[in-house]
Amino acid sequence: MSQAMGKNLYDKVFEKHAVRKLDSGQYQLLMGLHLVHEVTSPQAFAMLRERKLGVPYPERTFATCDHIIPTHSQLRPFKDDLAEQMLVELEKNCAQFGIRYLSPKSGEQGIVHVVGPELGLTQPGMTVCCGDSHTSTHGAFGAIAFGIGTTQVRDVLATQTLAMDKLKVRRIEVNGQLRPGVYAKDVVLYVIQQLGVQGGVGYAYEFAGEVFDRFTMEERMTVCNMSIEGGARCGYVNPDATTYAYLKGREYAPKGAAWDAAVAYWDSIKSDADAHFDDVVKYRAEDIEPMVTWGITPAQSTAVNAPLPAAESFPAHERPLIGEAYQYMGFSEREPLRGQKIDVAFIGSCTNGRFSDFEEVVKYLKQSGKKVQAGVRALVVPGSQKVRERLIEAGYDKVFTEAGFEFREAGCSMCLAMNPDKLQGRELCASSSNRNFKGRQGSPTGRTLLMSPVMVAAAAVSGKVADAREVFAISS
Repeated sequence: MSQAMGKNLYDKVFEKHAVRKLDSGQYQLLMGLHLVHEVTSPQAFAMLRERKLGVPYPERTFATCDHIIPTHSQLRPFKDDLAEQMLVELEKNCAQFGIRYLSPKSGEQGIVHVVGPELGLTQPGMTVCCGDSHTSTHGAFGAIAFGIGTTQVRDVLATQTLAMDKLKVRRIEVNGQLRPGVYAKDVVLYVIQQLGVQGGVGYAYEFAGEVFDRFTMEERMTVCNMSIEGGARCGYVNPDATTYAYLKGREYAPKGAAWDAAVAYWDSIKSDADAHFDDVVKYRAEDIEPMVTWGITPAQSTAVNAPLPAAESFPAHERPLIGEAYQYMGFSEREPLRGQKIDVAFIGSCTNGRFSDFEEVVKYLKQSGKKVQAGVRALVVPGSQKVRERLIEAGYDKVFTEAGFEFREAGCSMCLAMNPDKLQGRELCASSSNRNFKGRQGSPTGRTLLMSPVMVAAAAVSGKVADAREVFAISS
């Protein structure tokens, strides 16, 4: 009789939070942390009122505003009447149902996937949900985290549970040493390019191997953030000493004896050495170059110095989408992406709007003394008020403004078209965000190239897509 294999983190956390198996075959899953924002919650709260329901566990729900908030000025009332109405609703709902609201006045406002970790709300072994697809970010802590729809937001508010299918688990190992100038954003774009935007459907992704072990928490968050772009429902990294060092001392992290007990528990939910996985893929860090998307999905990417791929190099069923992407973007097969003139540069978002993302860019702006090219609109948007405060304390805001970037207030900004920061017409934007879909940045004909923050900065100072390693002489 063969010995049973060990369990992975996903299975352990899922089983610990499963209340019961439903007749549908799904499981009723307890949610440890529920994050809400102003866009997907108003209808959910309205549905609670219609049914005369309360929120039984308000201490497990936290709210912030991020999608619609202007980043040029946050003075109230907002010029956009709909945005103002949404914020008024959020304030009213939080007050009525006893939910902590991380408001601009509190100094804790920011993108929901930045402020959760920042406050120590996100912890290993948790189930985390939010009405936002990039909730997978929180998996960086060894949590099982996923985006949900508005009716599910209602369900979690009312019951603190969700009906969920159990996923398969794919382990993605990246071993070796990344080359200078290659970042977490390049790693995840490379993985998505290799596996495709549908490759993760039905899966949770476990990111493992030497590269992820060495990554900081902020780098792990970048990778887990884009799990959803590869089709996975969630992505995670097993918790370790790096995780615990990040969490220790944060507002909602356990203290004293509770901390020691928590770490013991967190250690117990790591994937076992002999854990079962439904699939395992392995990549070499040395094979990864600075990546840039060229099309209309995050999988349509290439190394910055490579020619654009020929349609015939893709499977037949993918070629219509490849043709559509080339037509929309105005690019041609086999031409270089490097050298394409850009109009806008955006550094920010829940993918790359943390302190270390900006710090890395500042390092090269200071070393090089380079300025944003004339004709390029360049925005730097911190992911939270706390990140912004740290940047100002370090004097980095001045580095950015002296280099020709606009230094903004905290928010989602140009990642998506729900606030005043939008593309105009056919503008081409070098962006550190997570999606390059048609119209994503506000113009139905606008075009987005996803890349790392340092690559965005290289494009901004060059006025075109460029290899940051050459622009900033990155060699070590």
